[in-house]
Formats: sequence, C-alpha cells, structure tokens
Amino acid sequence: MTIQEAMNARHSVRQYKNRPLGDEVIAALNQEIAACNRESGLHIQLVTNEPKAFSNMMARYGKFSGVTNYLALIGKKSDNLDELCGYYGERLVLLAQQLGLNSCWVAMTYKKIPQALEIGPGEKLTVVIALGYGVTSGEAHRSKKPQQVSSVSGPAPQWFQKGVEAALLAPTAMNQQKFKFTLEGSQVEAKAGMGFYSKIDLGIVKYHFEQGAGKDRFTWR
Repeated sequence: MTIQEAMNARHSVRQYKNRPLGDEVIAALNQEIAACNRESGLHIQLVTNEPKAFSNMMARYGKFSGVTNYLALIGKKSDNLDELCGYYGERLVLLAQQLGLNSCWVAMTYKKIPQALEIGPGEKLTVVIALGYGVTSGEAHRSKKPQQVSSVSGPAPQWFQKGVEAALLAPTAMNQQKFKFTLEGSQVEAKAGMGFYSKIDLGIVKYHFEQGAGKDRFTWR
C-alpha cells in the first residue's frame, strides 16, 4: 500500500477485534517511533495489551470497545508540542494503515494509566491514538471543498491541488477541517482555525499536504 492509498483507506475506527499485534508489526511501529522521536525530540510510545485506558465510562460514551493497543503522544511542554504530536502521530497512523491496522485519534475519552507510560520531567501526554484490527474499516465523512480550505492567486499548480486534496483526507477534531493553506510563489502557509485541538489538527494536515504535494515542491512559510 502506497502512502496515497493509506490516506484514502484510513478512516477512524472505534471498535476493535480481540486480536493482538504481531511481533513484526510491533517491530515496524517501534522502528518508526524511534525515527520520529529522533527527528522531533518527542517521546512517543507504543503501549500494547493494555485494556485499562479504554475501560472507563468516557471510553464507552465515545463508543470505543476492544482497544488494548495505543500510541501515546508525549513530549516536552512547548508552544509547538501539539503541532509536532499531530505531524508525527499522523506519520505513524499512516504507517499503521500500511501495516494492515486501523486507528483513531483520541483526545479525551480515555484514562491515563501512569504505569503504562514513561513521562519525564517537563513532559506531558497530549493525546493518544487507538490501534488495532478494526471490526470494520470505518467510513468516510463529509468533506469540505478544496476552495474552502485554500487560497491562491491565479491558477493553482497541480502539486498544490494534490496537497490540499490530501489534507482533506486527514482526520481532524469533530471532522471540522478548520485549516487553511495559502500559496504565494513556491511558499505555502498553513494556518489553524479556532477550536479544540486545532494545533494538533494543523500538524496532521501539514503531514498529509506534504505527502500529496511532494516536499520538494515548496517550502513552508
């Protein structure tokens, strides 16, 4: 599965089968987690066979079931922590999709289990991502039009169009898609709208945009 195919196939999934992750899948995820942590300075962790985080009433209210594996997005407190977690978390989400897994970003409807995590001084857990083999593959939700989330003077180059289309495939909080991409020359500006977890969403959609547009086509402004 290519990264584009993974973006198309990925949908949020909340119900999972009672099927553990295989050793090869865990090894592939941990290898990519290590690479993400080196690049970003984050402290992302994979938690496996841990059912307590999604056994509380909030998780049931969020219609989660069977979740025993998740990514914990942890890092040093900073102004750009949320965006970093969104960017690198989505990189791992798409790898998980390529490995045959399903996933769901989870901001509130879980319980922090301290003994399952390593949170260092000055670090915080921002969000988690449920992982596993879904009961279903999820379904697509209504999406905004490209012109609603982008701005360009004159005809938009194909790479920019592809970047925006890829960004519209990204998961965002409450599926609100509160972001905007603006093209000036070969520079792209990405802005987050107002709302809960908008900075995490910004990191997620920027990763998608890069995959669709090609990182060598532009620079971020």
